[in-house]
Amino acid sequence: MSKQHRSASSTEEGRVRRRICVFDRRCDNKETTGKWLETSGLDFNDFLHVLQQKFAMRSRERFVLATTDRTVLDFDKFGELQDGSTVVLLQREDQALSVATTENINFVPHYDTLIQGGMYEYYATEGRNSLPYALAELIDNSLSATAKSTGMRTIEIRLLFDETLGKPAVIVLDNGCGMTPKQLKNWAVYRLSKFSRKGSEQEEYIRPEPVPRSLNSDISYFGVGGKQAVFYIGDSTRMISKSVGTPDVHELVLSKEDFVRKEQNKEDVFTGTIRNRKPGDSSHVNKDDERFLHAVIAEESGKESFTAVVITGVLQEHITFLKQDFEEWTRQLAQIYHYYIHGANGNDINCSSTNSHHLPKIDIQITLREKPPRCPRVMNLREVEDDMQTLYISNAADTFEFNAEQDGGTVEGVIRYHPFLYDKETYPKDPSAMQASHDDDDDDDCEISGEARGKRSIFDCFWNGRLIPYTTVSEFDWCARPSRDAVVPAECYSRFSGVLFTDDRFKVSTNKLTFMDLELKLKNKDTIFTRIANGQKQRTIIQKEFTQWLKNCHTKYDKQVKFLGYEGTITRTDVPTKKMQEPWATFSSIEWDGKIYRKGQLVKSRKTHPLLYGSVVRFLLYGDFDRDVFASGGQVEVALEPRALHDKTKTIAISKIDKTATDEAIKKYIDNESLKLPEKLKVDWPEGHPWPQNAVRPAGTPLGPIKVEIVNKKGESLSRMPLGDRGTVKKLTIVLKVIKHGPEGDQEVVNLTGQHSSKWAFWFKKIEVLTQLGKFTLFLNTVIHESDATVFGGKKLPSFELMFTIKEGSAESFLIGAVSPTLHVGVPFNIPLLIKDGYDHSVTPPPNLMPVLECSGLDLSYEKVDCSGTMFTIRSVKARGKVQNYQQSKTYDLNVTLPGLKKDTQTLMISLLPGHPHSLRVMPEDNPIVVENGNPARFNVEIHDEAGNITAHPKQTVRCKVQGLEPVSTDCSSTGAGQLVTQPVNLKIIKGEPQKLKVQFEILSQKNIAMVARELKVVPSTRVSWMELCSEDDENLVLRNNEKIEWLAGGVLENLFYRLYDEAGREVPLTAEIASSIKVNWRTTGDLSLEDLVKGKLPDVQVPTQVHEERFYQVSYQNQSVSVSFNIVPRPDEPTRLKATLSQSTVKLGETLPGKIILELVDQYDNVTKTLTSTCVNHMTVEAEGLDKSAIGFVWQESSRSVLVTGVQFQSGTPGFREVCFTYRSFVTRVKVKVTAGAPAQLKLVSEPEKPLQVLNDRGIATPFLIQLCDKWGNLSPDQRVVVELTSSPATLKVTTAYISKPVNTEGKASFTVNSVSGPKGYYQLMFKGSFNNKPIPGPSVNLTVIPDPNKPVSLSVEYDDKAKLPAGGKFPVFLVTVLSDEGSAMKNFNPAAAAMLLWKGVPSGTIPPQTAIELKCSKPLENEKKDCFYFRDKEIPEHVGKYSIQFSLRIDKKFLFSDQITVNVVANQPVKVGPESQPPTPVVSYSKAIANRTLVENMTLRIMDSYGNPAGQDLDGKVVVSIIHSSGDSSNTLPLFEGKAKGFQFGLEEGKVHINRLAIMENSPGENGSSYVLLFKPEVPMVSTPLAPFELPFHFYNDAENQRKISEWSRKKDELTDAVAKYKETFNSYSELLTLLTKQHLDYKTKEAMHRRELNKRNVKIPQTVSIPDIDRLLTEKTAEAGMLLNVPRRVCSIRDHFRGQPDVLGMVGHLAYVEDDAAATVISWHIRGDMDCVITTTTAAARRIFDNTQGRQQVMALDSVYVPPGNRPLPHIRNGHMLFDPPGNPVYARQLLIYTKDLESCEIVFKNILGDTILIDDLDSANNYRRAVVQNKMQCPTILTKQGDRISSRGKFGGTQNKCPPMNTLQVFGAPLPHQYYTLQEEIDLITQYRSVLDKTVEAAVHRDDHLKAMKSPNMLKKQQEMEEKMKRLKEIERQLESASVRPGKRGPDAGEPSGIIPKRGRQRST
Repeated sequence: MSKQHRSASSTEEGRVRRRICVFDRRCDNKETTGKWLETSGLDFNDFLHVLQQKFAMRSRERFVLATTDRTVLDFDKFGELQDGSTVVLLQREDQALSVATTENINFVPHYDTLIQGGMYEYYATEGRNSLPYALAELIDNSLSATAKSTGMRTIEIRLLFDETLGKPAVIVLDNGCGMTPKQLKNWAVYRLSKFSRKGSEQEEYIRPEPVPRSLNSDISYFGVGGKQAVFYIGDSTRMISKSVGTPDVHELVLSKEDFVRKEQNKEDVFTGTIRNRKPGDSSHVNKDDERFLHAVIAEESGKESFTAVVITGVLQEHITFLKQDFEEWTRQLAQIYHYYIHGANGNDINCSSTNSHHLPKIDIQITLREKPPRCPRVMNLREVEDDMQTLYISNAADTFEFNAEQDGGTVEGVIRYHPFLYDKETYPKDPSAMQASHDDDDDDDCEISGEARGKRSIFDCFWNGRLIPYTTVSEFDWCARPSRDAVVPAECYSRFSGVLFTDDRFKVSTNKLTFMDLELKLKNKDTIFTRIANGQKQRTIIQKEFTQWLKNCHTKYDKQVKFLGYEGTITRTDVPTKKMQEPWATFSSIEWDGKIYRKGQLVKSRKTHPLLYGSVVRFLLYGDFDRDVFASGGQVEVALEPRALHDKTKTIAISKIDKTATDEAIKKYIDNESLKLPEKLKVDWPEGHPWPQNAVRPAGTPLGPIKVEIVNKKGESLSRMPLGDRGTVKKLTIVLKVIKHGPEGDQEVVNLTGQHSSKWAFWFKKIEVLTQLGKFTLFLNTVIHESDATVFGGKKLPSFELMFTIKEGSAESFLIGAVSPTLHVGVPFNIPLLIKDGYDHSVTPPPNLMPVLECSGLDLSYEKVDCSGTMFTIRSVKARGKVQNYQQSKTYDLNVTLPGLKKDTQTLMISLLPGHPHSLRVMPEDNPIVVENGNPARFNVEIHDEAGNITAHPKQTVRCKVQGLEPVSTDCSSTGAGQLVTQPVNLKIIKGEPQKLKVQFEILSQKNIAMVARELKVVPSTRVSWMELCSEDDENLVLRNNEKIEWLAGGVLENLFYRLYDEAGREVPLTAEIASSIKVNWRTTGDLSLEDLVKGKLPDVQVPTQVHEERFYQVSYQNQSVSVSFNIVPRPDEPTRLKATLSQSTVKLGETLPGKIILELVDQYDNVTKTLTSTCVNHMTVEAEGLDKSAIGFVWQESSRSVLVTGVQFQSGTPGFREVCFTYRSFVTRVKVKVTAGAPAQLKLVSEPEKPLQVLNDRGIATPFLIQLCDKWGNLSPDQRVVVELTSSPATLKVTTAYISKPVNTEGKASFTVNSVSGPKGYYQLMFKGSFNNKPIPGPSVNLTVIPDPNKPVSLSVEYDDKAKLPAGGKFPVFLVTVLSDEGSAMKNFNPAAAAMLLWKGVPSGTIPPQTAIELKCSKPLENEKKDCFYFRDKEIPEHVGKYSIQFSLRIDKKFLFSDQITVNVVANQPVKVGPESQPPTPVVSYSKAIANRTLVENMTLRIMDSYGNPAGQDLDGKVVVSIIHSSGDSSNTLPLFEGKAKGFQFGLEEGKVHINRLAIMENSPGENGSSYVLLFKPEVPMVSTPLAPFELPFHFYNDAENQRKISEWSRKKDELTDAVAKYKETFNSYSELLTLLTKQHLDYKTKEAMHRRELNKRNVKIPQTVSIPDIDRLLTEKTAEAGMLLNVPRRVCSIRDHFRGQPDVLGMVGHLAYVEDDAAATVISWHIRGDMDCVITTTTAAARRIFDNTQGRQQVMALDSVYVPPGNRPLPHIRNGHMLFDPPGNPVYARQLLIYTKDLESCEIVFKNILGDTILIDDLDSANNYRRAVVQNKMQCPTILTKQGDRISSRGKFGGTQNKCPPMNTLQVFGAPLPHQYYTLQEEIDLITQYRSVLDKTVEAAVHRDDHLKAMKSPNMLKKQQEMEEKMKRLKEIERQLESASVRPGKRGPDAGEPSGIIPKRGRQRST
């Protein structure tokens, strides 16, 4: 509709205007446009009147007015017409249109485009070409259109890629119901799904009735797919349609080009025109590239209804795909619509009973037409036989059908089994992924079969009958491969495929590629799976049914190979494909088709060239196996036989084993081949002299020549291996080897290869190299010429061995053995000689050998010679002579001669060094030796050997001992010489006379060497020996050493001189050198003057200033070796001032200064002069600020001649320093005293939370209370002895703090942080009190209000039907558990897994359940039930009656919340049987006279019981009929009789029980000896509608009392052992079940741990495979510390205190609801709404009113339920219709968009939309003014503008002034700054790590529990029980065997035995057993 038409329909004077376009088609009117008639306010009659005038119609002319879909207008229909509607003026209703009409439509996308835009649109093509799925969307529409057709439903896709017909096009045609103009318009509206369409009844959606496989054709669904598909395929579509019952064809064209043009011309894009024309009219088609449309339109004639979708502008890549992959994409379409094409049971191409009459009437045909000469290709999807569903169905051996019910929807499922057939899987392969691979029969490699299905999912998924290609379901729990205890091999679980059929109750994406949540829903624990058999539901456990079905399939259909005897896993390098080289499991045998093949068994191949004969080496199976297994395929490694002919193995497929070959035939063939093999060697010695076995020959004896022949078993000579019709020629050669045997192993001496000669066979010449000694072996070996192998096919080729020995010859030479290369003078040594023969072999020396030794320069000698075997030794050889020194040896040639040998002389090179120590030499050799007193003595020493050579040996230490001195020594070990230096000789020389000392030298380690003695002469020295000090002023003043001198303090001792004297008492002249060695120890004014020291003058001595400081002084020469010392004692000078001394300088206000104040007169150096007298106290005064002079006193101290001041006290002022002034005559002194606060007297509260103080129950107070200690003047007191205590009033308030009482700190402060307050709602006081020395100190109190916490769970409320009867084994009534908060309201959002129902037998146990309680989990609430409660539904009542207790718990953060314990009474269930109170033993009776041997029952009470054994008939009466029946049930057998010949008894049943005293058989009762009977107790109770089950008691009957006694005893033991074994088995089963449970728990935790680790690794938190809890704790600590650092980084915070946040229905104050990142923005926005920053936002008016009342109206509040803001976000004023009107300056943005919300996002959006409105934030004021001016110029209202500089322009345009200028940030209460993004990332990581730690902890704990349980199972106690059980089982079997063997052939005793004749018939003789 044009713009002017739309404007004409606007509202005018309250009336809606309506215009209608009318086309006149009464006759052949060629006019193409219609006329617009104004119909506003007209009814149908008025409209007809206007119509007749407009079209000049005659008054009685007949005509019809119809819409474009041929709906005839009447009064009502006319009223439904909308503005802009189109009608046609016709002569009759069915008139054909002579000229086409047009109808303007508007197809704005439906609003679902927005609201469902995020639900379905996002999908991926998963790497596939999605074009077939786009075509499927169009086929979906056609299927829906043809859904109600009764005939054949035809759908055709024409691909016109013939350029001669026009541009490429894709046409989809169907013979469906077609579309009216309205429906065509609805089709064009995007997102107008069938659920959203309104109008005619045909448009309203009606869900189809359920049909098998959901083949309801209801697959045109969302109003999206068709549009998406056509514009995915091309860029233009033409919709041509004709609906049933209308003569017109409607045509609509949508194209990308048209949309672009409208957008550029600023026209409405979503408008178009529907052309209404007659069928076959193609006059409007005038483009040459669309000429193919003429043929398409020409087909319209004669069709009742149809729809054609013509797509042009097809993308070239689509054309290429459609041409080249024709078979591929048609196969995909056949897969998608398989069940629509072939019916609910699919396409079974192997089924011969397929009848076309039963096929669906759907025909989908594909036609591809290309440019000639290419022929058109036509494919009917029914003819496709290789789509996956066809392959699945055709290859299936059996099916398993089931239903799944979930959330009101039903899913049909089919599982098909594809068996394994001998050597291959029949699971079909995807044709699209198959590789062409055909095995050749001659190929030795076998196929390597993996799992049949591989990694593919089991189930394909169909929705309303069509495939959803991108969704598959992997498996369900009940059909998944079990981890253990599988009843079939694991590979069976990969041999089935499946398909799921759903209807539209399970959502799919709009492109129908994926299900939204199918797998998630089906795997929900509430899904109910039911097997379908013969069309009926089977109410059984589906897992059990499926397992049984799979077992049957495996047993019935699989033809597998069973691999037995696992040997190991190997890697095969002979497999060409590297990835298939491992792992290969090896087995020792297989079972195949009922026959077992074992390792070593002979086999023959089939279908191989050549045929193979051999023995099995091993069986090979690809895969990781470790036990016996059924598997497909596999290979066998065969060692070819005879091995001597082949010597190799061959690996072939197991399927190529000839199963028809017999062992005899195979062995016969092998034996025949073996006769041709080489058997032995024939050896000859052509020149004679053969060597016998073990011959002994001298070295050098020749061996040979030798002739050798190879012969077989037939005696034939061979030179090559026999061929035997197979293999290559293998020549034979003879290898001759001579091997020498020795202790280090064998050594090859000779190796010769003999070639065959026709004349000499194999010939070897003489061997003359046998010169070595020892044992030898001659080997003649037959070898394969090509490989030198001596073994062929596992058999050693013929060989020959000759053993012999070679011995030594006669002596001819000798060798000198090892002699030390270094010899010493005079030290004996040996010379060994080795005697040799001619081949260098050692021999025994000849007798009487006398050696001769010669050496130039040395004297040689020896003592003797001796012989030992082949060794000749010259003993104790000595060499003497001069050598160089101990470091350099001299080399000599020593000649050794043995007369009589062929080679008699050898030379030995020796090196000679000095010998052993012999003497000591001391130098100088003078005697005596002179040395000056004070100097050391020096000596040189040498150690000589016997030849006078200096010799060096270890431990050669020479010691020198000088009389009166310490001995000295030197080490001569390395050099043989050394020097000795003694200590300085310091003797006291008297009168200068020399003195003599004795000296001795000795070698400490050589006592045999003589000591050397000398004499030392000591002469006096000239060195300084003493010093003298004197004064120049007084020649008589000589300072003695250590003298004490008194001198005036601070004075100077001047003019001191010194003199020096030597040892002879002579004064030593002073020189500069001597003076430089003079030192003094007192401080001088400068350096010591060398000039004065040379003159003997010393520096002046400064006397100390303090009288008590006695000073030591010293003058020394040469480091104090000569010195004089003295002491000076100072004395005081005249007094100069008054001194006051205070022992304490600190005093508290109001207290006396402690300690003493002493007044004294001192001199200039502060030395006390002691010049005061006792009268001085009368002249002393004291002054100070605040000083209490009344207490001052001056006291004379005679002993120290000083004055003591007392009573110093201050009574007022502030703490600080005070100056105290003391006066005595003219002397004045001042001191400072520190005055501190007085004694603690009061407590003050200096910091506290804001008031009024309201605290949630069990919550804390964030702001601490700061208490200050003060004295009575208000001064701060830091006395840390004061303890402050926090108490509450009244005492019902429980206050939790870190410290209830604590001492004040060094500042006198105590801080209390209240962690929590707990108590009933009300008003309380917190009181602070202090105590000091058990005295109270008053303190402040704080008022607070405790309000209940709505978010704190405090109790569990339980509701149930307490009147309900609880029968044993039944179901408990529904328990409804509600979590109640502190304020009593119900709470929700708790994890249902945390709730539990605890049940135990017995009375309540208090508040906590016992450990034996059974834990039950809660149920899922039903649709109509509340979601804020936990429901415990269908929980089983215990099977035993009695009192039970129930308690409910909820786990919250590792704590448990328990409900009150409930006592219930479980009563008996319905009576179903009669039974004994305790099971009696099995009776054994005989017809003995003794009553004991005939008693069946004694003292037995029977009760009516329920099915669980509980007494249940207390109110029932009746009777019990007792009879005897045979255990076999055979009524013809003779039965025993009761006493009195009775066949039965009756006992009265009262109150549900009966007591039987005794039942016995009669004497000589009939019966079969050794038979078993049953004592039947049948109850008859009239009040019970269903008969009660009888009690049966088996017993044994014997005619031998002794046998009866044995059998009775054995039966008793059997019963006891049976009970014991059952108990043991029950125990072991419990342990096994617990182990299974613990193992599963451990594996579950490991899976969760791996999942959490992968999630952490995705976030770059690397967790290694092996990690410990401490590692995780360290990582958690690091992350927490890092987050803490970020949290503690200073940032902007809102300073407003929010006391209301956290209360019910309260969001908080405005300033705390948002954060602003930028400082400038935060400041100006906070200032702009400063009046609202402290406003409290509530969600309800009731909550706002509550705060208003609590604060007496002082707190402003805002309730969101009374606030309305327009929905949506309007654009900024400079944006209109998505386009900018001008380029905005200053980066404008809505101020509210800068706010960051951390929670309650929707509520916060409403709050700030309401407060800030459309306020804009811009960078600066100039930009703001320019922006406002531009907005106003565009005729729009401009909202308030804020700038980051702090300016504001109001919405009225006003700016400037203080009221429009933001003050500094520090004067405002501003929004806080958000935490860094990294902080939130760290928090997420911390949460994940915490979860991971918890899982890891549980994993470790589960592993420990499992290991502990395993240890317990393997404990000695359990092993002992196992042994005991086995022993009891053995005994039980033995007793059962005895009972069986004790049974004799039954002998009948007829009924006459009990006749009352009184005659006892003779009993036949019984044969003893």
